[in-house]
Amino acid sequence: MKKILLLVAVSVFTLAGMAQTSADSTIKMNVEKHDFDKVPQGTPVTFLFEVKNVTNHPVVVENTWASCGCTTPDKITDPILPGKTVPLKVQYNAANAGQFAKDVYIKLAGIDQPKTVHISGEVLTVEAYAEYVKTKPKTKDTKN
Repeated sequence: MKKILLLVAVSVFTLAGMAQTSADSTIKMNVEKHDFDKVPQGTPVTFLFEVKNVTNHPVVVENTWASCGCTTPDKITDPILPGKTVPLKVQYNAANAGQFAKDVYIKLAGIDQPKTVHISGEVLTVEAYAEYVKTKPKTKDTKN
């Protein structure tokens, strides 16, 4: 009898764990990856991710953080109301020349796994960036 009760208890806890909501079923992002392309060294760059609450109850963002100190996401302080979208500003300091790929984590209240978004790009020295801008092919989107 004890074995049966133990088996039932384990089954109930297993099902409860599987039923937990995920970040992906709670919020949707306008994009999950942003490529800054080439940026000049020493000039911080910023991108605004859009976080949309796709549930019928307010969502609380407990914390936001990045994979390193060179990337700074703002904290979303107010609950995100159902159906509403709020910006998440992420800044990369561009201090070191070279390729970069960083992760930004969004921890929601009541959900163990954070949502992860990504930024990437290449930081060029000021001289190399000036040369890149001069030789970059003009496109329809380029103004100049």
